[in-house]
Amino acid sequence: MSLKTKIFDAVHKIPQAYWDSLKCSTNIYYSPEFLEAFEKANCDIDFNYVFVTRNGEAITFAITQLVTISIETITQNIKMNAWLKRNINYLFCNNQIRILFCGNIFLSGEYGTFLKEGEDKKEAFETLAEGIRRLSKSQKKLTGLFVKDFKNESLYITKHLDKYGYTPMQVEPNMIINLKSEWLTFEDYKKALKSKYRVKANKADSKSSILVSKAFDDQDIENHKKELQELYQNTINSADFNAQILDLNTYTFLKASFSEAFTVIGYFLENKLVGFLSAMKNQDNLDAHFIGIDYKKNKEFAIYPRILNDYVRLGLETKAKRINLGRTASEIKSTLGAEPEALTCYFKHKKALLNTMIKPFVKNVTIKTFKQHKPFK
Repeated sequence: MSLKTKIFDAVHKIPQAYWDSLKCSTNIYYSPEFLEAFEKANCDIDFNYVFVTRNGEAITFAITQLVTISIETITQNIKMNAWLKRNINYLFCNNQIRILFCGNIFLSGEYGTFLKEGEDKKEAFETLAEGIRRLSKSQKKLTGLFVKDFKNESLYITKHLDKYGYTPMQVEPNMIINLKSEWLTFEDYKKALKSKYRVKANKADSKSSILVSKAFDDQDIENHKKELQELYQNTINSADFNAQILDLNTYTFLKASFSEAFTVIGYFLENKLVGFLSAMKNQDNLDAHFIGIDYKKNKEFAIYPRILNDYVRLGLETKAKRINLGRTASEIKSTLGAEPEALTCYFKHKKALLNTMIKPFVKNVTIKTFKQHKPFK
């Protein structure tokens, strides 16, 4: 029987039988509780969920969000000459674009589509692409579509997006630390570092020793929500690119649903919150989520380097096999042993003529380079 697509605009409308059929909830990022946390807290985003079924049973689904962003937000982190940037701005009238993202815009990695084990991945993905096309046709004033974050091993599946007019583009890689089984403590990890990198890690801890760290429970998150949002906004303001600002009410819902798996640690200086980290333990992975920093205090008290050290500590404490430190600040993350994991995204303009015109620009996108350190002995 042919495959069919069905679209839902809220998690609570998705039949439980679909989740039972997919068996995807062991991965937290595909669980209804996780998806609903973002949906409930971020009311200015239109969330949709595109399912593919066979004989009424779900075999794959995709997460989408419709957002409005500035084209300058996108181009500022892309290496291209001024003439190209001017022309791209001209193609996107008024510098404001409405993009339908397929993939979770608040996560860095391959967390936007789920394909059931044992299914024909190419066939299922093509049907999913058709469902996303159908969804896009129902959206008013839509500029384009962006399908995000596929690892190299998935490209044999996603290359079929070419027939739908998408153009592939490289984006900044995730920075991954693979933890060795013999590293039981942070001291074990540091012993594996070359001398200068061990000194660097120790210096970060020494400079930040005055900071008092506290693991937040759901009440702490609620009590400090305004400060958390302000610190997070600091990092957004200094970032090269961010498609959307997360409402940190999301953290209240995540902590309520996932308890120990979801971690928020606050850093206090003289009883004032000056930084925080957040992370999710998902199967064998520890994924760094958003952070917040008081940059006026960062240099003196090494808040960011301390946060990176604590991500390693947290990975070891939770017995993770790998730590995903996410994108941005790739070089400093490599000093902790993180290696880049390449990611490819796909873009298309909704209007065929403009899509043809913009393809050369998208194909020529290059990401910022960085020095890859090799800190282990």
